Amino acid sequence: MMGTKSLVAFVLFALLVFEGYFTEKVLSATVTYDNRALVIDGKRRILQSGSIHYPRSTPEVWPEIIKKSKEGGLDVIETYVFWNYHEPVKGQYYFEGRFDLVRFVKTVQEAGLLVHLRIGPYACAEWNYGGFPIWLHFIPGIQFRTTNAPFKIEMKQFLAKIVEMMKKEHLFASQGGPIILAQVENEYGNIEGSYGVGGELYVKWAAETAVSLNTSVPWVMCVQDDAPDPIINTCNGFYCDRFTPNSPSKPKMWTENYSGWFLGFGNPIPFRPVEDLAFAVARFFETGGTFQNYYMYFGGTNFGRTAGGPLVATSYDYDAPIDEYGFLRQPKWGHLRDLHKAIKQCEENMISSNPTQVQLGKNLEAHVYYKSSNECAAFLANYGSSLDENVTFNGNIYFLPAWSVSILPDCKNVIFNTAKVVSQRTLGDSSFSATTSVNDFILEPSSWSWYKERVGIWSNNSFMNSGLLEQITTTKDTSDYLWYTISINVKENNIPGQAKELFLHIESLGHAALAFVNKRLVGFGYGNHEDASFILDEKITLNHGNNTIDLLSTMIGVQNYGPWFDVAGAGIFYVALRDLKNDTNDLSFEEWTYQVGLEGEDLDLDNINLANSSLWTTGAAPPVNQSLIWYKVAFLAPEGKGPLALNLASMGKGQAWVNGQSIGRYWPAYLSPSSGCTNGSDCDYRGAYDPSKCLKNCGQPAQTLYHIPRTWVHIGENLLVLHEELGGDPSKISLRTKTGQEICAHVSETDPPPADSWKPNSEFISQNPEVQLTCERGWHITSINFASFGTPIGKCGTFALGACNADILSIVQQACLGQEGCSIPISTATLGDPCPGVPKCLAVEALCSD
Repeated sequence: MMGTKSLVAFVLFALLVFEGYFTEKVLSATVTYDNRALVIDGKRRILQSGSIHYPRSTPEVWPEIIKKSKEGGLDVIETYVFWNYHEPVKGQYYFEGRFDLVRFVKTVQEAGLLVHLRIGPYACAEWNYGGFPIWLHFIPGIQFRTTNAPFKIEMKQFLAKIVEMMKKEHLFASQGGPIILAQVENEYGNIEGSYGVGGELYVKWAAETAVSLNTSVPWVMCVQDDAPDPIINTCNGFYCDRFTPNSPSKPKMWTENYSGWFLGFGNPIPFRPVEDLAFAVARFFETGGTFQNYYMYFGGTNFGRTAGGPLVATSYDYDAPIDEYGFLRQPKWGHLRDLHKAIKQCEENMISSNPTQVQLGKNLEAHVYYKSSNECAAFLANYGSSLDENVTFNGNIYFLPAWSVSILPDCKNVIFNTAKVVSQRTLGDSSFSATTSVNDFILEPSSWSWYKERVGIWSNNSFMNSGLLEQITTTKDTSDYLWYTISINVKENNIPGQAKELFLHIESLGHAALAFVNKRLVGFGYGNHEDASFILDEKITLNHGNNTIDLLSTMIGVQNYGPWFDVAGAGIFYVALRDLKNDTNDLSFEEWTYQVGLEGEDLDLDNINLANSSLWTTGAAPPVNQSLIWYKVAFLAPEGKGPLALNLASMGKGQAWVNGQSIGRYWPAYLSPSSGCTNGSDCDYRGAYDPSKCLKNCGQPAQTLYHIPRTWVHIGENLLVLHEELGGDPSKISLRTKTGQEICAHVSETDPPPADSWKPNSEFISQNPEVQLTCERGWHITSINFASFGTPIGKCGTFALGACNADILSIVQQACLGQEGCSIPISTATLGDPCPGVPKCLAVEALCSD
């Protein structure tokens, strides 16, 4: 007979077992799909998703970024898996720090969100080599992304590695995890034709291989019209409302909706107006879409040498709703949040039927979702790009601005229009633009240290070769740098002591090169993202006797996109000397000496353990405007918990490290073209968007501020190391912190009330619109700089009182001061009526700070 203690223990054990079993049964989910949507545990879902790439941030801030994504109305987080950093050496795996994939997926799960895991393993993503490990290139007989046995072996092995890792950690939905979708390959349809029959066979093989891994969740292939069943083919692009899946049994899904565009060194900064982005999303769901993903929702930073090529900048901000530093980009984040709330209000109707289209006029239409004969939701669209219109729908008249969609969850009340932005705005062009809430700290060290890089061959591990070598094959991407060195002897028949004037002609596949003659810099050539190749012509002088020509070829990211991109070359392929008579001496097939990398790299000068090494020369002021020089300085990090920005506007081109961590490549000396930008950040959102439509910062560097995660610095002295290629002035480098933000809002009496205040069968039209203000978490509203109800004029940052004005400063102060956020209903009963019969607005500017 069981004793009392034994009985209690048994009961506890049984309860624990039952509780574990019950929890597992509750949390696990079955994910399938039908022609309308993904089906999770038997219920169709309308899902909003956003891309966040785990290595483009740090684990310490993942939770906050994911939390902000959830608060913005997302249901799903989408990420690529980056093969080249997970398997840097064949058979040796790495899943730590920023590359801790399991931790990232679990962090998403802890926030209550779902995951779309884009395993690929080709990513593109403006990521170095598209995510492929460089060692893959050197496997004998290999051809990437086609029906090639060596490639398929490696690809299948990595796919299986990731799937098994996720299964082991119980991260697929059927195991109680958050992963509801997986992706194999990526945008292959764009380049499939270049591979002929091999491409078609490869698509079938990739699909069969993915399905055979038994993830228990659906697989997708984006931009792949011939994706075989059961793989779902999905859309990528700026607009996907006209996309149709390749089978009537598959749902309409959008895996990449570009929130902006990536940045290239030497290019102006692209941005996408939120009115257009919201229009694209609303049109997609209006026309039957049920899953939409922002690429990017948080872009982050290309730390180290992770940026792809050619010439992709270190910032991967992407004009995303959450900016590179983790701050909300307003009004983009807020306007999209309100859009998501409005679509969510329509969900029950949308999952119940296909949309019924109703033509309302030229470029005017409605799509109606019926749950029953008397329950429906409607989207009203004016997809013309110039004329605002009034339309009649269900007997009521609705005003539709050009290029906009109105959302009516009950086919009666408009709770959102994509062109009416009522969410708050943030003053300033970027997180760290110079405003009252940004502090700039000059480093002001007691001393600088420097190390002058040797020009040309610097060690006995150099080697010789007849002819010019392709750079990637030579360096195996262990360094951005490759030295090409040759000796030239000016013949005896020249007049003794007389120098010989020639032209040095260099042609390169990319991406940049410094030319030295007799150890003196004579020229610098470079390409751009669109065309990395370049030609460098420089007039030079050779001395009588022996001369050296040293060419430092520099890569700025290995190619990441296009057919056969894996064999795209880099480096110098033609060198010649031409005299004044135009006689040419081709040096391309002569004997060249090669040196991979820089001496400073070999010495490990960025290593924090060498901070006090005698290798460094120390002085009160560093030498300035010198090429190929390393700088080192100790600095104190500004107080606070937020991220830091390193202002490198005074520098030329190079790489930077903080406490041994690479913050990436910098190139402020490369200015964008002086023309082609819109005025400031303004751009007419009406009409189709493309990456060149809305540009800013013409005539300026693409990037001067470089992200330092707060966790990379500590109390006390920190170490900054720079390798400068062209020449700059490090004494002008500064650190920026953000201690607050200036926010504002402008809402009229005729704007709709908050979307989430609508309830079925409610008299929504009688509710009041609101000004809603929210600070970043941890900050509070510390002052109200402007408040007016009436007819205020100007824009955020330049508001002024209009002819009609009610003094409401005390009302706003009482509601908002000291609060993290506040809302003020626009009501004459509360705010007064300074001009009866005149349409009025409420405008507020406030300062948030810590």
